[in-house]
Amino acid sequence: MPSALSSADTAWLHMDRPSNLMVINSVLLFDEQLDWDALTEVVRTRLVAPYPRFRQRVAESRLGVGGPHWERDPDFDLARHLHRRGLSAPGDESALQALTGDLASIPLDRSKPLWEMYFIDGPRAGCAVIVRMHHCIADGIALAEVMLSLTDAAAQTPRRPANAVGPAAGAVDAAAGAVESARRLTGALAHESARTLAHPGQRALALTDAVAADTRALAKFLLTPRDARSLLKRDLGTQRGVAWSRPLSLERVKGIAHAQGATVNDVLLAAVSGALRSYLLERGEEPHAVRTLVPVNLRPREQPVPDELGNRFGLVFLTLPVDRAARRERLHELELRMSAIKRSTEGPVSYALLEAAGLAPTEIERRIIDFFTAKATAVMTNVPGPRETVYLAGSPLRTVLVWAPTAGSVGMSVSIFSYDGKITVGLLVHTTLVPDPGAIVERLQREVTALGRLVPASRRPPDKRQRAAEHRSR
Repeated sequence: MPSALSSADTAWLHMDRPSNLMVINSVLLFDEQLDWDALTEVVRTRLVAPYPRFRQRVAESRLGVGGPHWERDPDFDLARHLHRRGLSAPGDESALQALTGDLASIPLDRSKPLWEMYFIDGPRAGCAVIVRMHHCIADGIALAEVMLSLTDAAAQTPRRPANAVGPAAGAVDAAAGAVESARRLTGALAHESARTLAHPGQRALALTDAVAADTRALAKFLLTPRDARSLLKRDLGTQRGVAWSRPLSLERVKGIAHAQGATVNDVLLAAVSGALRSYLLERGEEPHAVRTLVPVNLRPREQPVPDELGNRFGLVFLTLPVDRAARRERLHELELRMSAIKRSTEGPVSYALLEAAGLAPTEIERRIIDFFTAKATAVMTNVPGPRETVYLAGSPLRTVLVWAPTAGSVGMSVSIFSYDGKITVGLLVHTTLVPDPGAIVERLQREVTALGRLVPASRRPPDKRQRAAEHRSR
């Protein structure tokens, strides 16, 4: 029976543009060949059967009455969603990266359910699976759980119960009280979305009279200026390119974080900041702070993802200190900024704004998305996966890469994924901005090594700010 899309899912559906497709792309790498028939059966029984969205298509409203809704695809055929192909010469990882970028540039067919998988023979003796799912089906956190439900803890293990794995957390988890604030905001924001866009400064306080605790968060979203135009923030084309790092030891990165009194996420974000700084300098541009959007999980940890999936996350602004020359200073700034984000209600407030956008007329929604995405240059995601090796269709999974889509005028997505004691960082970017994404990834790897050479926090003398604080306390 048809069911309406939620307002948040509607927003993601309508964000699709030729320059930015709202598709979550992932790549699964294996050192051996998968059994094609076994993989097909796993997808049939563990993805299509338990989750109705993978056999339903989206139908837009007729005659402008009502919003889009899910309906059963009368011609559903699994063979239309599973594809098999090889790699172009030389059949190595660079060929796989080129293919992934090409596929990420192609819209999904809206006449059928909005997902597809590609079984890739190669690179080399192994194989890969490229998975593409539209964001209107679910957020990355829910889809990570769905994908993990396809795997087993051993080569031959009975099927795990649906939703048995824990939710893959985003960079931050929001408090339940903050989610309630978002619900209270939604009605007001839906009513005021058009006027907010026209007069953001005048409307910010009026919209939050009933939710005083969220005033600063809402004002930040409305009043934050556009991010600086640069090599990384320009007009977009339609072609995407990808690159990913070699696996980094999770224990080694944890050691760096411990030595500096930071978190693993702080260290990796500092490495990304340093890589972008080096990339811009080499191309003759003065490095500047780069504002990013970071997903925030709004699902309670104990709550299983529903069979209907859907989107339940917010976005927060995180400014990368690309303008800071010293590695230690970049790391320290990120510690402070991430700590502030964890205490804020920006995530649920942004979710309320997204729901409001989904309720607005299409043109108003487009203007709202343009208004907010102009404030950021990239999307940053950090998803922890299983700590041990898992198996798909009987074969051990070596590496997982997942990229969040970019909306509006944002042209870069950076994904951090930890799995089986290793961390991989992937970059998805418009080739008009960065024609050589591998150059940034190589610099990131060098930055991690350089951060490991910093003097541990316990052994270094206090900096000027620490000495001034100590002096004031006497």
